[in-house]
Amino acid sequence: METLFSLDPIHLDLPDATFIYYPNFLNQEKADLYFEKLLQETPWQQDDITIFGKKIAQPRLTALYGNLGKPYSYSGITMHPIAWSPLVWLLKEEVETIAQHSFTSVLLNLYRNEKDSNGWHADNEKELGQDPIIASLSLGETRKFQIKHTTNKNIKCDILLEHGSLLLMKEGAQVHYKHQLPKATQPKNTRINLTFRTVF
Repeated sequence: METLFSLDPIHLDLPDATFIYYPNFLNQEKADLYFEKLLQETPWQQDDITIFGKKIAQPRLTALYGNLGKPYSYSGITMHPIAWSPLVWLLKEEVETIAQHSFTSVLLNLYRNEKDSNGWHADNEKELGQDPIIASLSLGETRKFQIKHTTNKNIKCDILLEHGSLLLMKEGAQVHYKHQLPKATQPKNTRINLTFRTVF
């Protein structure tokens, strides 16, 4: 099978955790094709989330693929996965090759414009285990991704997640850090993010 990725990793200089960024995980042709297919074929939904006891419309659209019978809950939402599509399964296998880790589900996020965002959080829900490994694949518009240490406010990092890139958040990343994709001040086109995870 033709390889989809280019191995040129950047290790982020952050203590207590391992973050590895592959800016060219997918080549331009593949990234363009997969972006369009996922945009058109994914059954996107918009749920209400609970923040500080208040329900608001989630500022992005989502979809969950995965092994059936493995629901995923966050911010007062419980999502039940739909069966893997051939394309999403292909991407899962390629991501697993790089991550050296098996994933059971993927949460897709659709950021429609600069107003869509994802606030500070760690992917540390109990069904993900004690020290989750998350693989984040970006397609479409480049957006700023911010990382900060949970106890040392001086340790932080901003990274631009590019079209076709992969960010691996490995050991310690969800224990010692939080991350967010903030609203942008300049107009932004559509971005799709796939976050692969293991649900126990």
